[in-house]
Order: sequence, then C-alpha cells, then structure tokens
Amino acid sequence: MSKKEFTRLEIIQKVVEKRMFQYEAARMLQLSKRQTVRLCNAYKKYGADGLVSKHRGKTPTNKFSDEFKDLVVKKIAKDFYDYGPKLASEKLKEYHGLSLSKESTRQIMIEHELWAPRAKHFIRSYQPRPRRASEGELVQIDGSDHEWFEGRAPRCTLLVYVDDATSKLKNLRFVESESTQSYFKATKAYVKEHGKPLALYSDKLGVFRSNHKVDKGTGDGITQFGRALESLNIEIICANSPQAKGRVERANGVLQDRLVKELRYKKINSMDEANAYLPEFIEQYNQKFGKEPLSGSNVHTPLRINEIRKLDQIFCWQETRVLAKDLTLIYERTKFIVEDSIENRKLRGKDIKVYDYKDGRIVLEYKERVLKYRTFEKIASSPQGRVVNSKRLDYVLRVVKDSQA
Repeated sequence: MSKKEFTRLEIIQKVVEKRMFQYEAARMLQLSKRQTVRLCNAYKKYGADGLVSKHRGKTPTNKFSDEFKDLVVKKIAKDFYDYGPKLASEKLKEYHGLSLSKESTRQIMIEHELWAPRAKHFIRSYQPRPRRASEGELVQIDGSDHEWFEGRAPRCTLLVYVDDATSKLKNLRFVESESTQSYFKATKAYVKEHGKPLALYSDKLGVFRSNHKVDKGTGDGITQFGRALESLNIEIICANSPQAKGRVERANGVLQDRLVKELRYKKINSMDEANAYLPEFIEQYNQKFGKEPLSGSNVHTPLRINEIRKLDQIFCWQETRVLAKDLTLIYERTKFIVEDSIENRKLRGKDIKVYDYKDGRIVLEYKERVLKYRTFEKIASSPQGRVVNSKRLDYVLRVVKDSQA
C-alpha cells in the first residue's frame, strides 16, 4: 500500500468502528461523501485490500505499442537527433503524421538517451520592462553571427527585426556580415513592406553609434545608418546591455535552434535559397510566438511619395567633398574631374555630395543638381591597420584570403 492508502485505511477504520462521522472523514480525505461510503463498503467486504487501487500492475489502455515507439525513436534518431522534446513532437506530427504529446516524446527520448534533461542553473534576475503598447512603436534589431548552414555554406549573419509590442519577426535577412550596407538593404526592405517605425533599438555596434564627435563620412556625430534613418524621421536608440533588448536576443536563441534545423531538413545550402525561404518561416514563427499589441494599433507610418522616389539615394553611402580649384575631388583613393563649365566653376571650394550606390554607381551632386564628371586616376595607398569589429572578423578574413590567393 502507498502512504496515501495507509492514511485512508486509518480514517476508514475509525468510520467503520463508529469513532468518526462520514462527513468528517470525507473532509479529511478531500473526497465526496458518496466516495467515502464506497470506501467503507469496500473495507467491510475485502478488508485493507479493498482500499488498494485496482489499476496497480495493469497495462494502461493508452500505452504506446512497441512498434509505434520504435518508429518514433527511428525518426528522431534520423531526422531530429538534436531537437528538444517540444520541437521534436511538433515536427513528428508535421512531417510524419506521428501524434504524441511533448511529455510522451520527452519520456521516450530520455529512455533511449536521445535527450538529457537540462540541469537547473542559477539565473540572474533582471527587472522586466513592459512591452510597448503599439506595433511599430519600437523595433529591436540585431545581427546573429552563427553557423546557420552547419558547414554546408560559409558562416554568415542573420539580421533580425523584432517588434517590441508583439514579439513578431518583422524582417529577416541572411548577409555575409553585419555591415552598414547590409543594414541599408534590410531596412529598405522593411520600410517598403511595413512602413516607418517610430524607433529602432540596437546595440552599440559602430553601424549604429559613432564614437567620434565628428564622423568622417557624414560630417557630424552620426553614422551613415543614423543619417539614413534621420532622413526618414526614424529614431535610433542604443541599448546599454544585451538584457535591455531581450526580445531580439531571445528570438536569436529560438532561431539558432529552429531555423537551423529547418534549413537542414529542407536541404537549403546557400544564402539565396535561405532568403527565399524566410518569408514562409516568418509566417510560421509569428503564428506560434506572436502576440497582439496592448492597444491593438499599428503606428507604422507609410512612406511619402518623395521618400519612395529617393529611397535608393537615402540608403546609399553618402559623403561630402570640397571641390578643388581644378574642379577635382578625391573619394575612395580615386580622383574625379567635374566637367568644366561656367556654372561648375562657381562651385570651387563648395561642398559636393558624393553618393556611392551598392551597384557601383558614383553620383556627384550640388544642391540636388547632378554634376557630370570623369575618373582621372587611382591614388595608391594601403589600408593597413583597419579597425574591424569582432562580428565582421570572419568575413574580412575571407576577403583577405581571396584577395591574397
């Protein structure tokens, strides 16, 4: 008999011997009076054996057959060997039609040593920050450098945009490294699809935050990415710690687990194939993990007509150069000669805007007037001693290796 059944035996004996009322016994055993009467009758008829559970020693009616368990073990060992129980149970049902609960999957995986329970660790507690009330009020962004293709393709970075109010993925893009040009392309796609959020919340990467009072390219204390966002009236805010932007950090953890496995299962082996698959994954992710905003509103602002027309120009590298007396300027170790004309001669000593597009086009403008030019010569110099962020080190080393080869 179990400890619980011994306790029942003592109380039922008192009731049978009329040393306790039935309603008192029912209250102590937390049973109904009717069930207490049944226990008393069973004790009178069978003695202490009448209080022992009749299910003990019998095979459960819902027990999985050995053949079914063997099939589940084979599928997990072959396709989902590094999945957790919850994700494994979802994918067994989705891809193989095998329906079983997370706990059943967990027990089977533990029994066959396909998964080990995680040890409990001491977790430092941080004060929670309430969500923003409206969708588009604050969008957390980050780059996750990871072996997304598990060696089937070069290591790369996933740019992640997560809405603070809903935890929904708003945009994902695989890129070679976390750079200004990468964020230009991803953010341009974001505002085209969703509109302009009020603010972006990022870390202190040099793409978002300049450590110099005057930035070399923009001429003030903001970066190229900050200048582009300022043109669209979008605020960029830098978090003081990873925990402050916890929603995107947690999303990175989920993506490094689930997305890696999806790419493996679907045999996706390149960034182009992965970027084509991402919209489907985003939809599935948001259905499972997305939440409704507290206010039920969306504060994304649609792009204005003039912003749509100039979007490529906004998201390109822009710098300012002074036009010399001989109508030349130097940009990226190249000398450009502006077309000689009476109108252009008036621009000597003026600030000329240089637009460097991703496709290689260079456009020179003065107060929105495009200047014709020709390239004169390359200026020899060596970019030794460059400063490289640790997140871009793998990519830079690959470029160096290719150039040296």
